[in-house]
Amino acid sequence: MKKVRKFKVGKFLLFLLLLIIIIFLIIIGIYKYQTGPVSKSTEPKIITIDEGDNYYTIASKLKDKNLIKSEFFYKVYLKFVKPTSLLNGDYELNEAMSVQEIIKVLSNEKSHKDNTIKLTFREGLNITQMAKIVEEKTDIKQDDFINQISDQNYLKKLQKDYWFLKDDIFNSQIYYPLEGYLFPDTYHFEPSELNIDTIVRRILDNTKTKLDPYKNTLENGTYNVHQILTLASIVELEAVTETDRATVAGVLYNRLKDNWSLGCDATTYYAAKKSMTEKLTQSDLTACNGYNTRCTSMIGLPVGPIDNPSLSSIKATINPIENDYYYFVADTNKKVYFTKNAKEHDRIISKLKDEGVWAA
Repeated sequence: MKKVRKFKVGKFLLFLLLLIIIIFLIIIGIYKYQTGPVSKSTEPKIITIDEGDNYYTIASKLKDKNLIKSEFFYKVYLKFVKPTSLLNGDYELNEAMSVQEIIKVLSNEKSHKDNTIKLTFREGLNITQMAKIVEEKTDIKQDDFINQISDQNYLKKLQKDYWFLKDDIFNSQIYYPLEGYLFPDTYHFEPSELNIDTIVRRILDNTKTKLDPYKNTLENGTYNVHQILTLASIVELEAVTETDRATVAGVLYNRLKDNWSLGCDATTYYAAKKSMTEKLTQSDLTACNGYNTRCTSMIGLPVGPIDNPSLSSIKATINPIENDYYYFVADTNKKVYFTKNAKEHDRIISKLKDEGVWAA
């Protein structure tokens, strides 16, 4: 009996050893896969290392740029290699690089670029604000930038290369035809690339990358791409969190479905060509044009976007949270309150006024 027992114990230990080896090999395989290249694309992507960044905090930047497969395994790799200090600046990477290759570039002092021009457009900026940034960072005048991207012949050339630029942009009531189509992001240019066409196409290339996954929905859904971007531009200025944005989108769809005016102040500011820090006059509120949804006779969407929305707002508009709300209002802390009728809406506003947090 003892020999049999020893044999069984030995067999079990051998099995356990083999199992451990197999599990170890599987873990190694997963690790190698997760720290390997994202794709075979060698198209250059610029990653910006800002003041205060380190190898761990830039994990999300690398993931957002689709340069790594997993933030977790990227950080695991860092535990093993412990790279040298990270310098501020711009680094050129691509999706064909493994995590090892990316870290090698980032830790090489000669890799970072300091001669590129960086144009950063935050979410929710409109065309005139973006053109002002271009003027501040380059020799291109604000008016020249706006004039070229408003030129119909130039826009028709762009239409041939970008599927999402439909004839809706030629509506005569639209202030700036490419409003809503210039994706907010940080763009890097060599000094020789600083011309309007290169800047615009670089931005539209990014817009294309962001919209391509939704092309079928945008071309075959109830609302077309121009309408979705118009709604997304409103959502961008009315809410901050992803949940609030999706709920706001649901409210706007409810109003559209029931033929209500959207009644959004953000459209009134844009219609009046005022910043949202300025005061609206009574004539601003009642003026009827292609944008002002506070005009009681205006039912439906504005003629076009009122800013250049983030991907978060675009996603929220494509996939709204269905609800039975018809009103919303935000306080000064960006918290959004949703209500089903005017009485509840007025009660919330009165409460916010009393608390001194109404975002009038």
